[in-house]
Amino acid sequence: MLVLTRKINECINIGQDIEIFVVEIKDDHVKIGIRAPKDVPIYRQEIYKSILKENEIAASASKSALESASKAIANKIS
Repeated sequence: MLVLTRKINECINIGQDIEIFVVEIKDDHVKIGIRAPKDVPIYRQEIYKSILKENEIAASASKSALESASKAIANKIS
């Protein structure tokens, strides 16, 4: 792990395309800004973990459950 110290308005660059900067420091909170290409997904850790969990659940769905869902969608479209 790399640990860096930054002050307000100071930045950290990751590669050529990602910039992280300190926007505000107040009490025990640090507000950061991230400038990155639009094709780079950026998530808070708790959201990212939730996405991974949902993907795991979706990937483990049984074939019969997927067929039932497919039929229900097809019936709704018709």
